[in-house]
Amino acid sequence: MDANEARFGEVYGRLKGILEPYAERMYVSADSDVWYGLDLAPETERVPATWFGAVRRGKAYVSYYLMPVYGDPRLLADMSPELRKRMQGKSCFNFTHVDEPLFAELGRITRTSFEPHLAHATEVAAGRSPARSR
Repeated sequence: MDANEARFGEVYGRLKGILEPYAERMYVSADSDVWYGLDLAPETERVPATWFGAVRRGKAYVSYYLMPVYGDPRLLADMSPELRKRMQGKSCFNFTHVDEPLFAELGRITRTSFEPHLAHATEVAAGRSPARSR
């Protein structure tokens, strides 16, 4: 194992650790050494609105996906410039090394995102898709 693989393994483990506490109230859609995902619906009922987040270990970086921020960018209103630099697209954050302050910030955003996303996904599943602010 080279140094990048070991470092990416540590990054993957730390980012997965941010999502794991939410697994009790969700469905684990993937759980391997390179992909961990959480969804609010069982496999047969999944729609894009129910996907909560994931961590993917790639060759160049480890990605943390947090779908609630895609649906409600206001969740990122207080995001630091340092974390914003890690964003790719609207809901993906890329890391090559452990960064405790940024992981703590990402953990806070994840916590803030959970309950509103759970409520929205529940309404979507019930066929009542409310308008979301963008």
